[in-house]
Amino acid sequence: MDKNEAANLCDVGTSALGIVDIQTHLTAVMPAKVLARLQRNAGLLIKAAEALDVPVFVSEQYPQGLGNLESDIAKLLPETTRRYEKTCFSITGADGFLEELSSTGRKQIILAGIEAHICVLQTAFLLLQAGYTVFVVADAVCSRHRESYETALERMRQAGVIISDAESVIFEWMRDSRHPQFKQLQSLIR
Repeated sequence: MDKNEAANLCDVGTSALGIVDIQTHLTAVMPAKVLARLQRNAGLLIKAAEALDVPVFVSEQYPQGLGNLESDIAKLLPETTRRYEKTCFSITGADGFLEELSSTGRKQIILAGIEAHICVLQTAFLLLQAGYTVFVVADAVCSRHRESYETALERMRQAGVIISDAESVIFEWMRDSRHPQFKQLQSLIR
């Protein structure tokens, strides 16, 4: 595998997971089927990140108005999760985020969350601008309207964001069925 091919794969040693604004008032307005897909796949990513020692960062957009993180997501977060309240739409504007992310030495950021066309998109673009390789997990992001979701994915793809899905990320992190966590993580996906 050449260097360019490897750059398009998620690497467990250089990845961090960003969970963007999966909050109660935002999830309440999502179509039920879309929300179920988001929660399932964001949950899978969080569990895999914990099992594989991938740092997790979580943002909450103005929780006083948009509610707290969904309890189903919050209960899955590893103890080492870094959490940020913010009023800016991108997590990059949250106090201390870029410094803490930089301190991990991780250069790939895997994003999941709400809403694809606002907070996820702005986060992805600003992380690209800051020199990170950004992956957006299409089945772990959503918007209230399908058109907004589809437009956001297309804009991000055109800008150089790598669009993936939760299973791809997890299997790329492991790379081999002989990985010590393979059976545990495979059982979560079935």
